[in-house]
Amino acid sequence: MKTNEIRNKFLKFFERKSHVIWPSDSLVPQNDPTLLFTGAGMNQFKDMFLGKGNLEFKKATTCQKCLRTGDIDNVGRTASHHTFFEMLGNFSFGDYFKKETIEWAWEFLVQELKIPEDRLSVSVYNDDQESYEIWEKYVGVPKAKIYRYGEKDNFWPANAPLLGPNGPCGPCSEIFFDQGERIGCGRKECEPACDCDRFVEIWNLVFTQYDRTEGGKLTPLPHKNVDTGMGLERMARVIQGVQTNFDIDIFSPIIKSLEEITQVKYNGQIEHAILMRRIADHVKACVFCISDGVLPGNEGRGYVERRLLRRAIRDGTQLGIKECFFIQIGADCKQCNAGILSRYQAASGKHCTDCEE
Repeated sequence: MKTNEIRNKFLKFFERKSHVIWPSDSLVPQNDPTLLFTGAGMNQFKDMFLGKGNLEFKKATTCQKCLRTGDIDNVGRTASHHTFFEMLGNFSFGDYFKKETIEWAWEFLVQELKIPEDRLSVSVYNDDQESYEIWEKYVGVPKAKIYRYGEKDNFWPANAPLLGPNGPCGPCSEIFFDQGERIGCGRKECEPACDCDRFVEIWNLVFTQYDRTEGGKLTPLPHKNVDTGMGLERMARVIQGVQTNFDIDIFSPIIKSLEEITQVKYNGQIEHAILMRRIADHVKACVFCISDGVLPGNEGRGYVERRLLRRAIRDGTQLGIKECFFIQIGADCKQCNAGILSRYQAASGKHCTDCEE
């Protein structure tokens, strides 16, 4: 199943559940001066979560293009980290809550994507008995596959009850895909909290139900909200059965272009693979920044983009490239010569507009 199909299946699934399919926001937040870039699907709905929004619907689903640089040094080195990525999400602004969210998530994964139930595990916040019981009694997940974790792993924002910040917050429930014992640490007692990469977190269900005030007091909100996030690239990796996000169909043309330019094999030395992954990520991030009006500069968003460009150029140099090469990377569709901006149109949910490659 191609990445484009997964994206469309998700949006159409929640449309059938009476959600409005809402367009991705720009990478440059339109009405939020507190953010440099859009980094999550919920960013454009902040006012709706706070009860101040004027949108006419209470249920929405999106595929949001996101940019984050907090883990930039992990990009290329791990199987999952990106600076630019797409985040699938479904949102409730005072409408449905935990039961529907959990049941629909399971329905989508098992019935729509055909993921075997025995490959899935879930986690809940230690004190969230309600979510635990929904997973066990209504969905039928065995107790052995429901893990309880603390506020660092299963609360949003992380550690909010103890450390803050003040404001809307709540527990979350995460869904993991088990890649099998051949991946990771090999320990029989391995579980989703292990950082060995055997368990891939594919969906985070956030239940915003409290208002944190001074002293760590959690007061129930009058209107409870739902904010979920599924990394599209991670889900494609799981469905396509490949080792990293960079091996999925929307990255493979970029990697192949780099192989042709450098005459270096991606599956050769691990050091070369890391460089190619990082270039692929950073070039893609820059393409989308430019398409949203951000140009390289000396400050703010422009500085972030310039940093990504410089890192990619440096990595290209280490692969032996001496000339300008960005324009050659995935520059046209091998089938119909459509440009890279046509191939990756996250906002419209399409790849190549002509041949769908």
